[in-house]
Amino acid sequence: MLSFDPNAQTERENYKLLIGSIIPRPIAFVTTDSGNGVINGAPFSYFSIVSSNPPMVSLSIQRPASGHKDTARNIYRTKEFVVHIVDRDNVEKINETAASLAPDESELIRAGLTPVASEVVAVPGIREAKVRMECRLVEAIPFHEGDAGSDLLIGRVVRFHIDEEIYSNGRIDPRALNAVSRLAGTSYAEIGEIFSMDRPK
Repeated sequence: MLSFDPNAQTERENYKLLIGSIIPRPIAFVTTDSGNGVINGAPFSYFSIVSSNPPMVSLSIQRPASGHKDTARNIYRTKEFVVHIVDRDNVEKINETAASLAPDESELIRAGLTPVASEVVAVPGIREAKVRMECRLVEAIPFHEGDAGSDLLIGRVVRFHIDEEIYSNGRIDPRALNAVSRLAGTSYAEIGEIFSMDRPK
């Protein structure tokens, strides 16, 4: 077994160990309002469930030395965002939104994604996602380390939108959703073998 001291490594070396180990990671495509009429969109794989009562999700957005990324800045300002689950049908378009654009340029236009109005929040979602969650910010925790850092953002889900083709009897069919996950580098994964295991009493 190899042993590494993260304090003796560079950020990139620690990054590679983290993203290579913590797999697969679900991908959230997040839309936010820039405040000047532009809807921004970006994918994030530092994403998870926080709670089901109340329903909450988390995003961790890395902060470069130049300051907040558009998504984090917009969420801090409006306190609203929409999370979409990335699936095999939309992943190519979502990947296009990872390009570095100016804050006044919309990734949705670049990727050919279709805005759709939300019901509770002001930020639109995208039609191409089978699952989308309208969220309101409930907690923002900034972390700083030298010139860089990250922002852990926790949002309460105020509305779920689920494609009827993947929904039955209160459950989402994982095969029909066909979510993709992030691995390391340029690698992604689809749902593979599914097996069941009873929890011990």
